[in-house]
Amino acid sequence: MQPITHVVAGTDFSAEADLAVNRAALISKALGAKLHLIHVVHPLDLYAGSELSFSFQTHYQQAQQEIVKTQIDTMAFKLREQFNISVEAATRIGRAHTEISHYAEQVHAGLIVAGAQGEHTLLEKLLGSTCSRLMAVSKSSILIVKNKDITTPPYRHVIAAVNFTAGAEKVPALTRTIAPDAQIEGLLIFDTNQEAHMYKAGMNEALLQQYRTQALADADSRLSAIFNEQALGTKVSRTILSGYPSQSICNHAKTQRADLITIGKNEKSGIENWLLGSVSKGVAYSATCDVLLTN
Repeated sequence: MQPITHVVAGTDFSAEADLAVNRAALISKALGAKLHLIHVVHPLDLYAGSELSFSFQTHYQQAQQEIVKTQIDTMAFKLREQFNISVEAATRIGRAHTEISHYAEQVHAGLIVAGAQGEHTLLEKLLGSTCSRLMAVSKSSILIVKNKDITTPPYRHVIAAVNFTAGAEKVPALTRTIAPDAQIEGLLIFDTNQEAHMYKAGMNEALLQQYRTQALADADSRLSAIFNEQALGTKVSRTILSGYPSQSICNHAKTQRADLITIGKNEKSGIENWLLGSVSKGVAYSATCDVLLTN
């Protein structure tokens, strides 16, 4: 896995965004990475009204952009002082998810950090949040910060949810990078929907049990192989559960009081994801703790 040398944090200056920025700063400090702050101004926020003169509208837009620049420059200065890290601030005009994604590509960011909700909560509910859209367009891994603890404690218990698709090995590796001192629990959900389809097709209970036993043994062996390939240290465990994947992952994380879930972004084909919704999307929406989506 390539080392993370640049981290992008999107901010709209809300309390939720501040939590994400602080988490991004802590990660940047731990990794020796450069932190990039970005605020995206929606074009409608610069619109003063059609009844006003062109010169006034121009003045209004310039004033608003100056206010935003001052805010983000001040934030960058405070982060440099507090965390002793390199911080760069940028502003853009457009749609937040598009501009953040483009900016992350531009600076070669290995990680984007964003709050689960921002100041435009009602608009996000109607049109879809910046985070959900970032999940669809970003080529970087994304950390969605949901924990409301303003002290931003280090991650202590992480659920690394894996399957056996291409890139599954990235999940435990990135988990250890982001949470170097945490207990990592590798979690595989044995999807019971497969058994339901077999039962409907006429497979008897004895064959189902035989299939289940063999499948669980194979899954444990493959899960062990994925984790043994990574230099994760001694604070590692493995768990295999049965159930509906996204719901089971979130329920298990809540039961274990995990403060972070790590999961790969791409488990399904584009059309299947559009029709049914991916497991990672379900986890990102439903989890009560932070969620790290690996690319």
